[in-house]
Amino acid sequence: MPVRPRYEWLWVAGFVEPATGKTDWWLLPTVTADAFAAALTAFAATIKASPEQPALIVLDQAGWHLAHQVSPPPGVYLEFLPAYSPELQPAERLWPLLNEAVANRVFATLADLEEAIAERIRALVPQTDRIRDLTRYHWWPAEAANA
Repeated sequence: MPVRPRYEWLWVAGFVEPATGKTDWWLLPTVTADAFAAALTAFAATIKASPEQPALIVLDQAGWHLAHQVSPPPGVYLEFLPAYSPELQPAERLWPLLNEAVANRVFATLADLEEAIAERIRALVPQTDRIRDLTRYHWWPAEAANA
């Protein structure tokens, strides 16, 4: 029996400030170094990162994070976690919260999936206490909590 799989993909980039629980989300059409660089640049503009107001972004070593095409905007510094250690990445804890909106559901179109994800993001953004409790590890620097 001939089979024609029909997949469409939607990618989400999520940024979290563990000390406050503030999140920033970006829906991406693909997962490439260029797409990540664009999301990183947009995020930096959102938080007004600059050499006078620097931002440290902690990342895993996914290929699109490490690629030579990703050069952070001014004032943004990238710190990479050891390989194969996603449990150390605070943003990894966002995904189960996001997945609640789409798990075990079928979407007729990519637009329907995007709307469900966007609706879930809108619901999560104000839940800063919940997100802070989930992403602020006990070893997170005390200075970051007071910033």
